[in-house]
Amino acid sequence: MQKYLIIILSVLLFSCKRDDYSLNTNLQPVAKLTAPLDNKYIKLQPTTSATVSFEWDQARAEDGSLVMYEVAFDKADGDFSSPVAKYSSDGGGVQNRLTLSHKDLNSIAGKAGIASLATGKLKWTVLASKGYNIQKATESKTIEVERPNGFAEIPTDVYLTGEATEAGADLSKALKLKSTAPGVYEIYTSLKNGKYHFTNRNTGTPSTYSVMGTAVKEGGESEQATGTKVYRLRLDFNNAAATVTEITSIGLWFAPLNKFLFEISYAGNSTWSIKSQLITFKQESWGRDERYKFRIAVKDSDGNAGDEWIGSSNADNSRPTSATPLSYWELKPISNNDQWNYCYKFATEADTKNCDINVYFTADKNYTHEVIVK
Repeated sequence: MQKYLIIILSVLLFSCKRDDYSLNTNLQPVAKLTAPLDNKYIKLQPTTSATVSFEWDQARAEDGSLVMYEVAFDKADGDFSSPVAKYSSDGGGVQNRLTLSHKDLNSIAGKAGIASLATGKLKWTVLASKGYNIQKATESKTIEVERPNGFAEIPTDVYLTGEATEAGADLSKALKLKSTAPGVYEIYTSLKNGKYHFTNRNTGTPSTYSVMGTAVKEGGESEQATGTKVYRLRLDFNNAAATVTEITSIGLWFAPLNKFLFEISYAGNSTWSIKSQLITFKQESWGRDERYKFRIAVKDSDGNAGDEWIGSSNADNSRPTSATPLSYWELKPISNNDQWNYCYKFATEADTKNCDINVYFTADKNYTHEVIVK
């Protein structure tokens, strides 16, 4: 009898506990959006660290517990039934503030149909939630944004493909560009007559881009029509700018003789190469001098010729040995093109020997070169 009484009491207690526990999801929505001011004008600078703070009064949960927040953005005439973007507030969604970068706002503006270099309005409001109960704020506001010339969504990777390229039109063999800065990509390659374009991946149905003069455009194709030439193609998606530079030659500058010894021919695959070239150091009173660097002869898109110098990151160097790190041979742009500074040195073994010299501007590693003693 006592055993059954304990069971009955346990069931009653459990029932009482279950009756006492119920999730209260009732809450009052956000009543007022406090910042930024309605119709505030913002000139977006997505390449900087600039931010905008969206703020609002707290929503009130009936049981005084925690409320979560999201900020919803929509087109100027939208009703938030299908917002173009939503972001959780600061602090993982618990603070009544959202700090949003200009980069994110630029992306939102692009999704809302505001074109590059255009000005348009975005509507925003706050969604407060308690469990499954989501309440939209009782008001919404707008901001007016001016977008820069650039892409709202910058691709993570960029590839070159098309009949004019070294890899042909097979997308799976597209040539990957090197990322040299956030949103900036480049490739050293040859183009023959034909069409080419850029993509954001080498599988499926990628987004495509083309070069039109000095601009990067979404979609379309570019065309090479002046015969096979070697180029550096540089795309800056931050401001939709393209720079097409013809590489007419790369020469080895031998500092002891104050002249170029020879040119290095383009060998394909972003590589310049010369085989079995005799290297002879210059005899000086103090020893044999072996310093060298490179000059790139270029033409811009208007046909204007110029020179670019590449060499060591160090103004002076010792002769390399088997223990010298690979970074010694990395190629760096240098503005000081005097006779001596920022030169490499040939290894001792290269003197009076035939050498292969390879210069690599490939996307898979830092730009570099090698000297192979035969």
